[in-house]
Amino acid sequence: MTVGKFCNREVVVAKRGNTILDVAKLMRQYHVGDVVIVDTIDDRNIPVGIITDRDIVVELLATEVSLAEIAVGDAMSFEVVTAHEYASIWDALQTMRSHGIRRIPVVNDAGGLEGILCADDLLELLADELSTLAGIPGRQCQGEKEKRPA
Repeated sequence: MTVGKFCNREVVVAKRGNTILDVAKLMRQYHVGDVVIVDTIDDRNIPVGIITDRDIVVELLATEVSLAEIAVGDAMSFEVVTAHEYASIWDALQTMRSHGIRRIPVVNDAGGLEGILCADDLLELLADELSTLAGIPGRQCQGEKEKRPA
């Protein structure tokens, strides 16, 4: 399965000039824990940063920074790690693990934002797959019972 087939295509985005307060309100409105910061180039949203609810709490609120006065461009994570939409889920997991990130923007060949892949979504997918796998032995036993002569 590819990242593009599984990622969430409804990504909340903001521009570098938005305030942290603006972004926090977006997080609340859309019930998300991150906002991808983009530059728009030729009608494409190109990810240039990401800010998470944890970034806001740990890096800004805890240091008593005024959320209405600081721009997202000054507080976002500048190293944006992305996954290509045709990458495998396994490759995306390895990238997320090696960078210690829980969310990864998904991009197309032109670098345009296509979606976002979150660790919580991957846990749900893997739990479903493991549940299916766990059901195989019971199904095999049932098939063997049905084949036995009476």
